[in-house]
Amino acid sequence: MTDRHAVPASERVIVALDVPDMAGLTAFLDRLQGRPTFYKVGLELFVAEGAAAVEVVRKRGGKVFLDLKLHDIPETVARAVASSKALGAELLTVHTAGGFEMMRRAAEVAAGKPGILGVTVLTSLSEDDLRADGISGGMREAVVRRAKLAEKAGARGIVCSPQEVADVRAASATLALVVPGVRPAGAALGDQKRVATPASAIAAGADYLVVGRPIRDARDPAEAFSAVVGEVAAALGPR
Repeated sequence: MTDRHAVPASERVIVALDVPDMAGLTAFLDRLQGRPTFYKVGLELFVAEGAAAVEVVRKRGGKVFLDLKLHDIPETVARAVASSKALGAELLTVHTAGGFEMMRRAAEVAAGKPGILGVTVLTSLSEDDLRADGISGGMREAVVRRAKLAEKAGARGIVCSPQEVADVRAASATLALVVPGVRPAGAALGDQKRVATPASAIAAGADYLVVGRPIRDARDPAEAFSAVVGEVAAALGPR
């Protein structure tokens, strides 16, 4: 990712390829009609199809956000990041809970590609979940604390819910903020607990939005994607 202010609205919407296998992947890509630029390959699809899933997306001209949320000892994560470089993904996630040294090694090995993103707190978790895990402070404090640690470790950016975007942006002007839990007005929440509309997330300072079910499950995924892009463009205003 380059200058975040120069990225057009169509590239800011990352479509989550939340499908179980190659057949589902190719069918979904066909229905999207090549409109998206950026796609997320997550754990379900990657475990099922591995590098082939990434290759299919890239052969169609798409950029890949590889969302594996790596969380292990620094050496193991560093080796996994080294292995990932051959896939050609633009972005790769690690868990900030893995600590500074793990993130530092990941960023060092990646050397810019894939760009390392630190996952702060999953959007499926609530304040009660944090307290049950013994994490001090509220959700926003925890997310900002982990974002700062990721930045210090050399991560390209972080993943946070829409509700923490403004706080993280206030703490860092340079981190790329990739935001899941985005739901157009009226869309079902699913298992997401901390959500917002595309327009409000962008207005708060998000750089990239990850949108899954509202596009995947739409009658016309290509049109659903374009509608989200329209909301983002309106939130960005004249350029």
